[in-house]
Amino acid sequence: MGCRHASALTRMRSGWSHEYAISYSIISREPGMPTGRKVLKWAISLACATGAASALADIETPLRMIFTPLFLLSVPGVAAVGLLRDRDPLTAISIGVAASLLANVLLAAAMLSFESWSPRAGVATIAVLGGFTYVLRLVHRGSGNLQTEQGAGSG
Repeated sequence: MGCRHASALTRMRSGWSHEYAISYSIISREPGMPTGRKVLKWAISLACATGAASALADIETPLRMIFTPLFLLSVPGVAAVGLLRDRDPLTAISIGVAASLLANVLLAAAMLSFESWSPRAGVATIAVLGGFTYVLRLVHRGSGNLQTEQGAGSG
């Protein structure tokens, strides 16, 4: 961390602007996800939360027609992808999309077959399923390494 900051100060002394050197040192200290991806992640999370809140509170707004389907499609998919931490990214995304579509279609079919169609109940059910999957992911990650070696147990 100190080395990166020192390199930013060296660059600043060599003619770079002060603002660029400060932003360079702040960005280079972040160990995780790049800043643009964090902003996108939080923007989508906020849009999903807005969609769920507007559907549950029955607030009529033009943005509800965009944010509520975003919530319904992204929550089950993101939850499924979260469980697939050690997989190929393309496989995880494919399974996430399939899980999202499966959860929504099964929920809609169940609500129609029991003649209890309610957008509020659908959003609440998807939220509960997403929360349950999040807790399952926390338990799964907290239990240590669950991978098995190939060929283990064969004598």
